[in-house]
Amino acid sequence: MKKTSTYAASARGPADHEVRDQIVLAATEHFSRYGYEKTTVSDLAKAIGFSKAYIYKFFESKQAIGEMICANCLGQIGTDIKAAIDQADRPPEKLRRMFKSIVELSLQLFSQDRKLYEIATSAATERWQSTLAYEEQIRTLLRGILEEGRQSGDFERKTPLDETVMAIYLVMRPYLNPLILQHSLDYTEDAPSQLSSLVLRSLSP
Repeated sequence: MKKTSTYAASARGPADHEVRDQIVLAATEHFSRYGYEKTTVSDLAKAIGFSKAYIYKFFESKQAIGEMICANCLGQIGTDIKAAIDQADRPPEKLRRMFKSIVELSLQLFSQDRKLYEIATSAATERWQSTLAYEEQIRTLLRGILEEGRQSGDFERKTPLDETVMAIYLVMRPYLNPLILQHSLDYTEDAPSQLSSLVLRSLSP
C-alpha cells in the first residue's frame, strides 16, 4: 500500500510524498478495522496524529483517500491477472488463466478483508475513476489475447473485435464487479472452467 498508484485519484500536493503514503497506510488500517462508511476524515486525523486541515492538503475528501486505496488494490489485482496470463504460451490457455485468476483474486479480496471490500463496493456503486481504470485494464488484457489468437489462427476473425471484447467482458463481469460478485459465490468453483470453455467454443474458427 505504500506505493503511489498509477490510477488517477483526486489528490493534492506532490504525487510522491512520504506524508501521502503515511495517510493512505493509516487509512487502510483504519478502514479495515472500522469500515469505510463509518470512518470520517476527523477519525483518520486523530489516528494518524495530524490535523484534519493537514490531511486536506493532500486529499480533497475521504473519497479521494478511498480512491487511492482502491486504486492500489485493483492495480495489484490487475498486475496479478497479467502475471497469470503471461504464464501461458497460447491464447486459449491465456484466456482460461484469465478467467481463473479473476475469480480467485476477486474471491480473495471478498473473503480476506470485508471492510476494505466495502470500499470496492462504494467504488463500483459510484463509478470511481479507479474502478473505471481497472475495467479498462481488464478489457485491454482481453483484447491482447484475442488479437494474438486471431493472428495465430486459434480464434475466429469474422466478428468485430470490439464486439467480441465487450461480450466476453460481460461474461467476466459478475466476478469483477463486487456488487454482483456477492450474488455469484455459489458458482465460483466451477465458473472459471465452464465459462472459459463456453467462450473458447464460441471463438473457434
